[in-house]
Amino acid sequence: TDCAAPRILSCGPGPRGCNITRAAAVSRRREEILKELGLWPQWRLKSSNESNDTPSVITDDRRSSILRMDWQELKTSVATCKACPLHEKRSQAVFGVGDENADWLFIGEGPGAEEDAKGEPFVGQAGKLLDSMLAAIGLKRGENVYIANVVKCRPPGNRNPEASEAQQCEPYLEQQIALIQPKLIVALGKVAVQNLLKADATIASLRGRLHDYQGIPLIVTYHPAYLLRNLPDKAKAWADLCFARKTMRELQ
Repeated sequence: TDCAAPRILSCGPGPRGCNITRAAAVSRRREEILKELGLWPQWRLKSSNESNDTPSVITDDRRSSILRMDWQELKTSVATCKACPLHEKRSQAVFGVGDENADWLFIGEGPGAEEDAKGEPFVGQAGKLLDSMLAAIGLKRGENVYIANVVKCRPPGNRNPEASEAQQCEPYLEQQIALIQPKLIVALGKVAVQNLLKADATIASLRGRLHDYQGIPLIVTYHPAYLLRNLPDKAKAWADLCFARKTMRELQ
């Protein structure tokens, strides 16, 4: 549950109610207390119809707690997470899959219908294409490869996750990366790129060069689902994979 706001004492004995000056002073004092606790300006009162288990922003305490978790604690936390509305319609959370000590980490945007049903990322047609992309550079799912997503629950209608949803999942992905300690990250698609690099730029403008995520080299390419709809860009994705393979060889 959310931390309760500091209790503000009511006015002492005297005429019923406080004058405007006294009320303003109390308001300022409350703001000062909230700032000291790190809850301002993020803290706000909940409306009567807002669920207690769906906070609107991520708190420092929750983030710090997640960033101290081991693998089992992290998996349990993701499986029971109710931090954003996406949990309401999921069949199950989709944590990630693969070698937990992998050199290669591939990150997509979020689960689709098949992933939601099976509990594993990239298992539909886009997953088959990703497996083919891995095979083309001598890789295989689960063997020195880990696959994850920006969000762990399926967005309705397979829409892109909203910023607030990705924000709630961000520490989960951050801790996964910290535990894996990959040598190279491959960001699949615009949603992954935006959340990992905090850059609102096109895939085309970011391809073909190394980026950095907390000291880890990162390469950008197209999401397999996009490639299924835009077949000519498969050649560009192949070039990205060749660049990734060359980069990995230089890192080893």
